[in-house]
Amino acid sequence: MFTLAQDGELHFAPLGKDIQNALDIGCGTGIWAIDFADEYPACEVIGTDISPIQPSWIPPNVKFEIEDATQEWTFAPELFDYVHMRYLIGCIPDWTQLFKEAFKVIKPGGYLETFETSPNISCDDGSMKPDSACARWGPTFIDASKVIGRTFTVIEEGIQRKAMEEAGFVDIQEWEFKCPLSPWAKDPKYKEIGQFCSLFSTQDTEGFITFVTNTLGWSVEEVQVYIAHFRREVRNLNIHTYLRLKAVWGRKPE
Repeated sequence: MFTLAQDGELHFAPLGKDIQNALDIGCGTGIWAIDFADEYPACEVIGTDISPIQPSWIPPNVKFEIEDATQEWTFAPELFDYVHMRYLIGCIPDWTQLFKEAFKVIKPGGYLETFETSPNISCDDGSMKPDSACARWGPTFIDASKVIGRTFTVIEEGIQRKAMEEAGFVDIQEWEFKCPLSPWAKDPKYKEIGQFCSLFSTQDTEGFITFVTNTLGWSVEEVQVYIAHFRREVRNLNIHTYLRLKAVWGRKPE
């Protein structure tokens, strides 16, 4: 969805084709790192995550490592031309410290780029009811964040820019996008993005919500009822909901 929203681009930071080393923090399945390695074949790409869920068949210029980004990083200073982070909301206790670790390992003149989404599902035309499952989605995650001590409201609080400034980055720029939760939009680009978002959110609703509802003490029955309502609302094209996406990138001074 991020790539479609970015018109097929993998990043916004102005990278040269001659970059040598890139780091993908919280790489998940490794799909972004693999695509980036294909686009920059002369660049060595490292993807890190706390879970070993990456594929074994990968480009020769990619490798994956088990690493907890919330701890002190083990990479050599000023090693990377570019550090990429995506969808880490709810995982980071201290964003400024995270970006300071990135600052250490980025070469002077290199870039940090962070992509995040809001947990709050928005609607501009009143078609989402205030007591609906979609309207409750964000507040549910926010309530859970107070228990686990890791914020989900990174976009709402402007944390990306603030933490990047505190870490020492300059020339900071931002991009925002309204990502349709279903294919309700008339514009072909937004409709296609909405199709992917609908599939993504309805097929793995349990994966998103179970941890949060367990944290809040919901019963199995409450979770099942909530998921059923949520899926029905997402598939209703008369409800015009969207998620806010935000990318922020900044340069390490030379």
